[in-house]
Amino acid sequence: MSFKTSFKKFIGIKTEEELNKVKTPKEKVIDFISSISFALIAAFLIITFIVQNTRIPTGSMEETILVGDFVLVNKFIYGSSSPRYIPFTEIKLPYFTLPALREPKANDIVVFEYPGEKDRLFAREQGVNYVKRCIGTPGDTIKIINRVVYVNGKEFRRPPHIKYLNYYSKNPNAIEPRIFPKGAPWNEDNYGPLVVPKKNSTINLDINNIEQWRTIIDREYGKRVVKVENNVITIEGKPVNSYTFNKDYFFMMGDNRNDSLDSRFWGFVARDTIIGEAFITLFSWDRNIPFTQIFKLIGSIRPERILKLLH
Repeated sequence: MSFKTSFKKFIGIKTEEELNKVKTPKEKVIDFISSISFALIAAFLIITFIVQNTRIPTGSMEETILVGDFVLVNKFIYGSSSPRYIPFTEIKLPYFTLPALREPKANDIVVFEYPGEKDRLFAREQGVNYVKRCIGTPGDTIKIINRVVYVNGKEFRRPPHIKYLNYYSKNPNAIEPRIFPKGAPWNEDNYGPLVVPKKNSTINLDINNIEQWRTIIDREYGKRVVKVENNVITIEGKPVNSYTFNKDYFFMMGDNRNDSLDSRFWGFVARDTIIGEAFITLFSWDRNIPFTQIFKLIGSIRPERILKLLH
């Protein structure tokens, strides 16, 4: 056998002799199964490590991203990971992460795993993905004054399609009980200052601020470890007056500022829960129209949003 023929066999290119050979029914079935298996494996690797499509179910990013948009997510840029859950279950798997091309930065439109409500250790449903705009990176100080966002004392660039449902901002003295962190005297329009935790940074803990940090510390341990008894703060039974973070965190907000449950309500996003960057709208239609009304559904397609880059 020549080198050329051997090389073709090695890389999967069929020789002229193989192409002209009449195959038995069994060989045809084996070839079909092999082709399907290769396609499935290739699709799995692409979706897992490179790019995936996600459908937008809520209006928290309007008008940047609309309900019914099908958005492509670049998973490779932040360092994609192997599957974290057994498909169609909430059973966790050990996983590995590839090196990132770069870290998430302010103004990126980020897809991440929802961390759960502000006082819950885990989300009620595992593996639920959210898409928001990155406002704060590790170490940043976030402050909102009458709906204007400031990061480290400078006004944050307003998204081109930012949206407000309410004409006026809330009174600074109007305290919103749902706001993060627990007990903070803020609301979604007047918020902070709040520092985004950075890996290896240390904070002082006392009886006045422990509720602000309790859940994030518990989440880093993966269990409830923070307790307060007789004004003494303990972590795993050991008295403490400070804590050093093990992870980097980010602060996320929706562009539809009055209709977005985001970091203002449930807190920080850990670096290892970030999946990728949403970068283009692949397709878009009105998702409220049922498939039984196929012609009306087709008529709702938004041509101007097909292959639209996101900013």
